[in-house]
Amino acid sequence: MRANPPAVALRNRARTFRNDVWAGLSCLPKQLPCKYFYDKRGSELFDRICLLDEYYLTRAELAITERHAAEMGEQIGDGVMLVEFGSGSSVKTRYLLDALPRAAAYVPVDISGEHLQQAAREISADYPRVEVIPACADFTEPFQLPMATRSISHVAVYFPGSTIGNFLPQRATRLLANVAGLCDRGGGLLIGIDLKKEPTKIHAAYNDALGVTAEFNLNLLRRINRELDGNFQLNTFQHRAIYSAERGRVEIDLVSTEAQVVQVAGRAFQFEAGEAINTEYSHKYTIEEFSALAAPAGFVLHHEWTDAERNFAVLHYVVE
Repeated sequence: MRANPPAVALRNRARTFRNDVWAGLSCLPKQLPCKYFYDKRGSELFDRICLLDEYYLTRAELAITERHAAEMGEQIGDGVMLVEFGSGSSVKTRYLLDALPRAAAYVPVDISGEHLQQAAREISADYPRVEVIPACADFTEPFQLPMATRSISHVAVYFPGSTIGNFLPQRATRLLANVAGLCDRGGGLLIGIDLKKEPTKIHAAYNDALGVTAEFNLNLLRRINRELDGNFQLNTFQHRAIYSAERGRVEIDLVSTEAQVVQVAGRAFQFEAGEAINTEYSHKYTIEEFSALAAPAGFVLHHEWTDAERNFAVLHYVVE
């Protein structure tokens, strides 16, 4: 395994985090980028979310991938550099790598460096035939792929977990255009999307009985306190997640239970009682709706797989 060098200075990352938080808390309504959920504890909490009874998404996608990995491998092809966005623990990736015996390289991309390095070490140990090159980067912005020492025939991006649903449609289209730039002609995109379904099932997935999702949401404020000298009182904020069928998305917020002033990195931000910070959207699509979203980036749908209940879909696109 080769770890990419620390291309982005820690100071620059801290400055960007601070500026994004300042900008988000200065907006009306207030908002915080969901990409900052994933510090070490946030990544661990999300792994716990994926095991919850209510959280059907991971089980459905894992079942699809396990059942159809061989077909997915045929679609992706030999000699590939497989680039995974938001790799996390890389559990589903193992099914793909098993189905890609002649893959040249695997590039897990994640914003949480410590979590990324651990997952990359485990993949490297279990798949010595593949060159593993972890890239600690923010995939929501353009970034340069690391160089592989082996010959690469093409690049395929693997984007599991329905993370694309966190982006507003216009922003999702821009991100997909960046992905198309990485793949170029001959490359492909294998992506997971959460399908539209009965609203009560969606609601339960983001409001679990054990409160893990609430803790995951509140951990963002804990991270701000730790890294940006914030003084959020976590017991004065509550997790809220509501599915809007009209907008086709879950809207996830942290709601202030009282009027208060919060300091972050030397700046003060006032909250009214009941005022919310939006921390995440999770858009749900039909396959047709998502394909229309991907079309401006040059992606053409080649294959689709769903679970028996059609809760979730894994789609393979190529750049034409």
